[in-house]
Amino acid sequence: MTRREKILQYLQAHAKVDVGLTTNEIAQSLGILRSNVSKELNNLVRQKQIFKLKGRPVHYLPVTESNTTFNDHLQSEQAPTIGFAGQTKQPPTARSTKNDDRNVFDKMVGSRASLKNQVEQAKAALLYPPHGLNTLIIGPTGSGKTYFANTMYRFARGQGLVGDQEFATFNCADYAHNPQLLMSHLFGYVRGAFTGASEDQPGLIEQAAGGILFLDEVHRLPPEGQEMIFYFMDHGTYSRLGETAKTHHADVRLICATTEDPESALLQTFVRRIPILIQLPPFNQRTPQEKLALLEQLLTLEANRIHKNIRLNEDVVQALLGSVTYGNVGQLKSNIQLVCAQGFLNSIQNKAEITLKFDQLPPNIKDGLTNLAGNRQELGKLTRLLEPIMLIKPDAQRDVPQIDSYELPYNLYEIIGDKAALLKDEGLDQPSINNFIMTDINLHLKSFYHQGQFDKAENRLNEIVDQEIIDLTKKIQKFLRQQQYPVRENFIYAMSLHISSFIKRIQSGKPLREISADLISLVHDYPAELKMASQVKSLIEKHYHIPIPESEVYYLAVLLASLRSAPKTGKVGIVVAAHGKSTATSMSQVVSQLLSIDNIAAFDMPLEMSPKSALLGIAQQIKKIDQGNGVLLLVDMGSLSTFSEKLTEMTNIQVKTIDMVTTAMVLEAARKTSLIDSDLQTVSHELQEFDGYSRTPSGHGLAAKSVTHEKMTVDQRHKAIVAVCSTGQGTAQKIKDLLDKLLIDNLIEDVSVIPISIVNMKSRLQQIQQKYQIIATTGVTKPEIAAPFISLESLLQGGGEAFINMIDQLSGEDQSALMMLENSPEATEQLAEKYLAQYFTFINPPKVIKVLDSYCDFIERRQQLSLSNSFKLSLVMHLAGAIERCLTNSQMHVEQEQISQLRKQPLFQVISQANDILRETLNLNLAAAETYYIYQLIDTEIKKQ
Repeated sequence: MTRREKILQYLQAHAKVDVGLTTNEIAQSLGILRSNVSKELNNLVRQKQIFKLKGRPVHYLPVTESNTTFNDHLQSEQAPTIGFAGQTKQPPTARSTKNDDRNVFDKMVGSRASLKNQVEQAKAALLYPPHGLNTLIIGPTGSGKTYFANTMYRFARGQGLVGDQEFATFNCADYAHNPQLLMSHLFGYVRGAFTGASEDQPGLIEQAAGGILFLDEVHRLPPEGQEMIFYFMDHGTYSRLGETAKTHHADVRLICATTEDPESALLQTFVRRIPILIQLPPFNQRTPQEKLALLEQLLTLEANRIHKNIRLNEDVVQALLGSVTYGNVGQLKSNIQLVCAQGFLNSIQNKAEITLKFDQLPPNIKDGLTNLAGNRQELGKLTRLLEPIMLIKPDAQRDVPQIDSYELPYNLYEIIGDKAALLKDEGLDQPSINNFIMTDINLHLKSFYHQGQFDKAENRLNEIVDQEIIDLTKKIQKFLRQQQYPVRENFIYAMSLHISSFIKRIQSGKPLREISADLISLVHDYPAELKMASQVKSLIEKHYHIPIPESEVYYLAVLLASLRSAPKTGKVGIVVAAHGKSTATSMSQVVSQLLSIDNIAAFDMPLEMSPKSALLGIAQQIKKIDQGNGVLLLVDMGSLSTFSEKLTEMTNIQVKTIDMVTTAMVLEAARKTSLIDSDLQTVSHELQEFDGYSRTPSGHGLAAKSVTHEKMTVDQRHKAIVAVCSTGQGTAQKIKDLLDKLLIDNLIEDVSVIPISIVNMKSRLQQIQQKYQIIATTGVTKPEIAAPFISLESLLQGGGEAFINMIDQLSGEDQSALMMLENSPEATEQLAEKYLAQYFTFINPPKVIKVLDSYCDFIERRQQLSLSNSFKLSLVMHLAGAIERCLTNSQMHVEQEQISQLRKQPLFQVISQANDILRETLNLNLAAAETYYIYQLIDTEIKKQ
């Protein structure tokens, strides 16, 4: 007898009617660990053999024929009922009655705002006589398509439009590559239709007769599947698999959902048969009121699970809302589950409530506060709606979905409670317990959500590679791991594409590649890969029953080497440090999103922070980000630019400092340090010469005053993206086709895509760079050039949009403005006015820009300087900040001793006189501390000249 059977038998024998038994009672009686009992009980609940009673502690009862309390006690966290072949039926809830469902749309967040038109469309589709209209719901991942479809079903039930049939869901992706299996599940089959069909079996259409069938991910249906469906839509009749003469009739409303553009992802004959298209908005297009309401709904769902209040302040609210960057409401839900699980663990001794604290949030969710701060208008609207403290109670009546595709198939809080008790019994202290369990929570959540994401990514790979090849590649990956040969996560993508290219070349009768001497020489440096490649060759031969030439072994060896290679030393680290509460963080956040890098950190220096405190804080960031190749410190001005030597002494890490940091400079630093084994000295020197994204005469840079008068020349080379694969042929051509489509769809016509092979990659890149300006790279491995890189798997998983945004950033309007900066005072003034309007709130840019320009001219005349336009722009931006700090009474602070040391300096006296311009024209008096920082800024520039 298994442990599960033993527990079920004990429950059936000893549980009292309507009382049941607790986990502890069963564990003590049977002598089984409580955590193991809890696990088996939850499995039995999911199998519908037992159910839970409300209350704490949870009591369990076995399901019997005479038991009439099942629906009354069903918990909201109970898993969905698994019905016929992959369909999911939603269990009815105790409160969900037909009367409740009549106005179910009114309870939906956004039904009177961003979803008003969508709700009207849904009602019209359901109420249209005589039997309603078929509907297609379109929206990005996590936007609530399944929830919206479920609400349509509940509305139809409330209006008496459907019978007692449960809401049935069919995921088309499960059968995308097997139309026969798809047909058998949808329409049923007869005895003898295929091997193993021992009796007639009804299909999902028959089971849903009189009700609604939800076809999720309908774009994954093959053309044959779409034809089956639209024939049924036209005639209302179908035949089971294996039937020839008999037909069946069913009245079923269809609701379909897709994340793709139906015009390109579905047959036009299919789309024309669906008259109602409902487009759901992404999370970022929801109103602030709706975002807040969704947050409260999802928090209430967690509060109902743990039977505790949830308390959080406005920083946590803003961080959670700002953390939604790609997954819409689904991502918000998963983030809420993670922080609530962490809060539950931290407040496990508090029986009344859990408190979510900002400093305890995971780093990626903390970053949400910065993301939100980047949109001042949105932040302002949201701030007006927030109270200092939000308190969510478990008994709050909110209409939350019971089950959806983002629902965990287990009660996470029971897992936490069980493991905490077990670890405490083992004698661990609370910090150790927290550490163990939070690691476990992250693994549970990541494995659950990432599993779904991988399935979707594999579906994207299916678009260009046959499923048979993907299955073969998985076998090869398993074999290599059994041989203790390490492979990266991108192995499935790279090897699948390589095999696909090779097999199709053989099938088409094209000549096979010849082995070059360079390839043989290269592969002999990798004996382990050569040996494994021979074994992989044998697996491919066995699968396809065709001889594979020896030349392919060499190409396979090169591919294996590229997928295994790991850097021997790390990248140069980057720390961005700047004055202000979020200046450095904002710059590094933008660059991290553009390039997806992991070697950058930020340090914000609030105005009231002392230089000593800043030094210690930056030292911590340097230790954190160092990968063994030194750290580049990018600073804005003042004392920060003097820290290099002190930091090197304190950390024993080589540090190089560059001042006058801009977002463009951070972007360039990230590009240059993205290379493995990049050299700190070289990167530092090149960045000092950096002057925007344009090609300039040799030696030209911000500090090269002698050539600032020369005209800047635009890089005449055509822009290109390089796609790297093992051969540069079949596979790379597919990547090229994918990128070409992305470029065309985004109206980018001046960028070419060039496929190349890993073999001779370095020399080929040198040839390409003579003719082309390589602005980005992609493929199975990262080339060692200073250009952004996106991996092949990221591209296939939906990273194309971010890739295109990055390319736009590298060739946008501001780049053109920076390119003309040094030659045109007018361009400098226009750009400065644009930035003043963009980044400052309390100043009038057209009026202030003239005053600040006069300020710069005064400094130049009195000091007999020739300031570059780039420096003037930086000085204007700094002065604007000083003015705004003066207006808001938040000026900088500096120790009086530091100011006293500079008062007798001629430059300090000149700046004090220049401040009179601000006093006379704007009626503003800058504090001595502001003069100190202006002095540091100008003095640094003078020393550079």
